[in-house]
Amino acid sequence: MTLEAILPPERTLFDVPGGSKKRVLEFFSTFIAQNTPSLDSQEVFSRLIGRERLGSTGIGNGVAIPHARNPHCKAPISGFLKLAEPVDFDAIDGEPVDLVFVLLVPEEADDAHLALLGQVAGVMNDADTRHRLRHASSQRELHERLQEAIRQQAPGDDTPS
Repeated sequence: MTLEAILPPERTLFDVPGGSKKRVLEFFSTFIAQNTPSLDSQEVFSRLIGRERLGSTGIGNGVAIPHARNPHCKAPISGFLKLAEPVDFDAIDGEPVDLVFVLLVPEEADDAHLALLGQVAGVMNDADTRHRLRHASSQRELHERLQEAIRQQAPGDDTPS
């Protein structure tokens, strides 16, 4: 399971209204439930907020990676939001967040879940990638730049198959 495979263009959202961490997570929860019949927006929101209570998923440099397990998730689901305005996410560096990569995984997920989180962190820790994502001017460009960064970061890309 790769990030590239679980992040379709329609789940790469451009200029999302922010306001607060809670509003961003509510927005994503409603959005993903509308597009994934097996998911309930309240449950998704509750699980994401529950995870935030354990410690902020704001990893620094204006990036957050909210993630949660969900019993109604059959396979990992991701979404990427470029916020119109940065919001306070209680990030480890105290900086507001404008790039949000959300990951939902099945309840029983283990190593695959951790591998996907590691991939997201690897992609989002790259300063050039963050710069390019912040300067995308459309949803399509944002998705293309994100997928390009995921492909560049993926291990074993240069081996022939």
